[in-house]
Amino acid sequence: MRKKVLLAALAFLGLGVAQEFLTIGSGSTTGVYFPVATGMAKLVNDANVGLRANARSTGGSVANINAIAAGEFEMALAQNDIAYYAYQGCCIPAFEGKPVKGIRALAALYPEVVHIVARADAGIRTVADLKGKRVVVGDVGSGTEQNARQILEAYGLTFDDLGQAIRVSATQGIQLMQDKRADALFYTVGLGASAIQQLALTTPIALVAVDLNRIQTIAKKYPFYVGFNIPGGTYRGVNVTTPTVAVQAMLIASEKLSEETVYKFMKAVFGNQEAFKKIHPNLERFFDIRKAVKGLPIPLHPGAERFYKELGVLK
Repeated sequence: MRKKVLLAALAFLGLGVAQEFLTIGSGSTTGVYFPVATGMAKLVNDANVGLRANARSTGGSVANINAIAAGEFEMALAQNDIAYYAYQGCCIPAFEGKPVKGIRALAALYPEVVHIVARADAGIRTVADLKGKRVVVGDVGSGTEQNARQILEAYGLTFDDLGQAIRVSATQGIQLMQDKRADALFYTVGLGASAIQQLALTTPIALVAVDLNRIQTIAKKYPFYVGFNIPGGTYRGVNVTTPTVAVQAMLIASEKLSEETVYKFMKAVFGNQEAFKKIHPNLERFFDIRKAVKGLPIPLHPGAERFYKELGVLK
């Protein structure tokens, strides 16, 4: 991994101060990853602990993990299921037989909800109704694409059963929905995502439910799924509660980062819980530092472990 260090010359003191730079991979600017990563970077920069951070908009979980492996990012946000598949080198084409052992967990953050959004005029009421329809299934290699494939599988469907499986970003998918060039869209994202909010402002939508029996079927094979209800009123025009599934958003890092660097980062970002939760409503609603280390699918970074032990979260 390339060492990102800036020597800021302080001429009036005659000294040099080394600052380590961290790039945090996020996701689409219209999702939740990007504002969360941007907020984390600001907390780091404001802390003046010898670290400087910036957030980078990306294609999401798979792209972020590959970028960490390539030394392009030091940290990133990712779905917990995708992080597991990467570390184990299994289960999805992006990582099958190609394990990424150099990633470490920092924290579990909030639920990422599998949204299945349909145009209200598309005649789609259940997942089975997606057969023969034009469906945005997420960008190539994205976490959304994997979730879409797995949920369709639970209904005995594959991408081949769709009228068209459209692999584009969420931003492009929203545009296709607005232009009536797509009938439905899968999007795994935090509750209340701005992209879906914007779509609902211009296009009557419906949220497609995943029924309880299907949730149980999915969870047996893919244990990262949990049942989740999207409350009525979350998106304009959808006033009923919609059952679906969710995975977990987590913060990950390169194993090559030193314990001291990660410890400083954790103190800057998570040390003030009130400031951290103000970054985004999903953190305010769902994040609990006591649960940040629960059920992590990859090893915890030693710097994060030190931070949690200091807090008393870990013994």
